[in-house]
Amino acid sequence: MTIKQNELPAIGSPFQGGFFAGLFNINGQLHGLIVAPKATGELDEASWGEYGKDIAGATSVYDGLANTQAMAAEGYPLAKLALELQISGHTDWYLPSRDELEILYRHFKPTTETNYPYGRHGENSSAAPITQHYSAETPAQTGHEAFQEGGDQAFEDSWYWSSTQYSPNTAWDQHFGGGSQFDGHKDDELRARAVRKFTVTP
Repeated sequence: MTIKQNELPAIGSPFQGGFFAGLFNINGQLHGLIVAPKATGELDEASWGEYGKDIAGATSVYDGLANTQAMAAEGYPLAKLALELQISGHTDWYLPSRDELEILYRHFKPTTETNYPYGRHGENSSAAPITQHYSAETPAQTGHEAFQEGGDQAFEDSWYWSSTQYSPNTAWDQHFGGGSQFDGHKDDELRARAVRKFTVTP
């Protein structure tokens, strides 16, 4: 699917099976990100994959689809569940990359908690526009009521997996209370939320 930039919906608007979540770049091509509805696109807590096994094709910080396909090729259930989702006629769902997951937090932070303002947390060179690290107050709780804590689309105040491997033992995850981005053990059981993407043209 291709959408012209001047035809994009507002962030948080229902769109193409989910909710429009923002823009990001893959190798210089602009894409739009869609987050799945919570009821059908949020996956139960599960491990990322096998602790100690290197998945060479799952290291992209911006291409979650490629990562998820590499994970599924190894038989990892979390990735296979995401790729098998069928929501509102769309079957191209996947696990977000590290940078795609950060966009979801930045636009849909559910809580009023203070952010984790240290290190690189929040720096996102894939986002359009590029974003810098969090301050204690920014981002604030999302203004989209459905995504605020207790809302029917809200992320939990919990850790969520990305599809981006950090090492043979760990993969990137993000906390949706304060935004911390760390490498969690692959055999930890965390939540995940599926996304899909589309191409954006001038």
